[in-house]
Amino acid sequence: MVREFLTKLTAPVRGLHQAAYLLALLTLASQLLALTRDRIFAHTFGAGEVLDMYYAAFKIPDLVFALVASLVSAYVLIPMISGMEKKEARRLLSETATFLVITGGFICIILAIFAPNFVFILFPSFANSPNADLFVTLVRLLLIQPILLGLSGILGSVTQIKRRFVLFALSPVLYNLGIIFGTVFLYPQYGILGIGMGVLIGATAHLLLNVPIAFGAKLLPYPRIPSYGVIMSVVRNSVPRSLALGMGTITTLGLLAIASRLGPGSVSVFTLASNLEAVPLSLIGAAYATAAFPVLAEQHGKGKKDEFQATIFAAARHIILWSSVILVLTVVLRAHIVRIILGSGAFDWDATRLTAAILGIMVLSLIAQGIILLAARAFYAAHRSWNPLFVQLADCGISILSALGFLHLARTVPEVRYFVESLFRVTDVPGSEILFVACGFTLGQLIMGVVALITLRTVVPGAARELIRPILESFGAALLGGTAAYGALSLMGNIAPLTTLPVVVAEGAVAGMVGLAVACAVLFMLQNKEMKALWNSLSKLRNLRALKPYAPIGNDQTHT
Repeated sequence: MVREFLTKLTAPVRGLHQAAYLLALLTLASQLLALTRDRIFAHTFGAGEVLDMYYAAFKIPDLVFALVASLVSAYVLIPMISGMEKKEARRLLSETATFLVITGGFICIILAIFAPNFVFILFPSFANSPNADLFVTLVRLLLIQPILLGLSGILGSVTQIKRRFVLFALSPVLYNLGIIFGTVFLYPQYGILGIGMGVLIGATAHLLLNVPIAFGAKLLPYPRIPSYGVIMSVVRNSVPRSLALGMGTITTLGLLAIASRLGPGSVSVFTLASNLEAVPLSLIGAAYATAAFPVLAEQHGKGKKDEFQATIFAAARHIILWSSVILVLTVVLRAHIVRIILGSGAFDWDATRLTAAILGIMVLSLIAQGIILLAARAFYAAHRSWNPLFVQLADCGISILSALGFLHLARTVPEVRYFVESLFRVTDVPGSEILFVACGFTLGQLIMGVVALITLRTVVPGAARELIRPILESFGAALLGGTAAYGALSLMGNIAPLTTLPVVVAEGAVAGMVGLAVACAVLFMLQNKEMKALWNSLSKLRNLRALKPYAPIGNDQTHT
């Protein structure tokens, strides 16, 4: 029985929709753990300085990962090693891993040394805190994480090529378990540094999970002095993507730096809302983009333009469909969602309302973010790596400038501030200025989503035209579903007031199911082909053993 379970666990998954839904299912497990982590954070610390410091410290290693570890990431390595002999592929993986350890390690050591000189420039409000020294130490501790996750990404390229999407999706699960372990068991003894230790435990587990697949494929990296030619062949292709990720992280870091100047708790509520919004993005946009990328890379490499285009259209239509439905339902149920997941312990009612309002603003860009992720994978597969960089560069400028502009407008035109606060029902909540930082984020994502869709026509002609009908169908069904959910909430609110958590959960669950049922019914009546594809894919996923394995890299015969 154990062997059969492990066989299913490591079985390759071939089809795009099967892989996407399987990734979404396992990503849901990871996101549930992430939400459990955030609930523990909110319950223990509330929206205050300690949690602000943790989230702020976390973003600096993220920037290192984006600019350094992503130079040798799976998105660059997968197209390169897909057609290589095993010996050549292992040499490439070994040299890139060694390059990451040497280069990334050097940069992290330099940043650790000079951490006190730059962290308080970014977050000056922490400089006079009694926890200032702990903040610097936490930043230094977390600088180990980019190296561990970078190595995991290199090994993860083998996991993805082998279509072991189950193991690939389990890595974040172990990562979040490590953080939860640090929060529950190490924080009481070591303080905020215990959470940092948990992060490193999770990152180590993230890495180790990919080792068996690489070892079994005889592609496990070993220490090898990097050659200039090999590393440049990787870096040359990855620099645009690395810079694109770096710009995305700089955007987040910039928004958090603005938020930190708006008072204690602002960084916390903004990050917690962002984490909540990331759940549907991971389940929909990221799942489809991840599942589509190896397929797109292979199709482009073999010159299958029609199949390449069909894969992008199929993924985009599903992203639009489910993002539309989840977007509307999240806006309607935002207060229930935040209260159920975060509303406990030190996380008070004001923080709950503020986080719900930010979530309602951020989720408006859900479709745009999914399209951006898919378009980036399409460009990388087509070896047009500079396009996503230009999109992220523009997004960085637009988002940060928009946040500053919205803040200035809110401070100089009281009517604008009152309108936004009234729309999201937070007129009496202190610290509501953070809503305008969220507005800047959303505006940037919406604009860049349109830009990504327009520029996608360079590799997929007619992309925008092809997606008009799915957008109309999806939004029509979503709005009807959202209306039904709102009606259900109003009806139940008259029956049972929201005074206890079980009532909140029950009302939110019933309203959500009503809204989803109505949306799906409308789509079925419209004979929406994405709904038909969903049904077929879920039917195939009932028995993983029925899925045909995908060909390994090397000289083995390839199945098409």
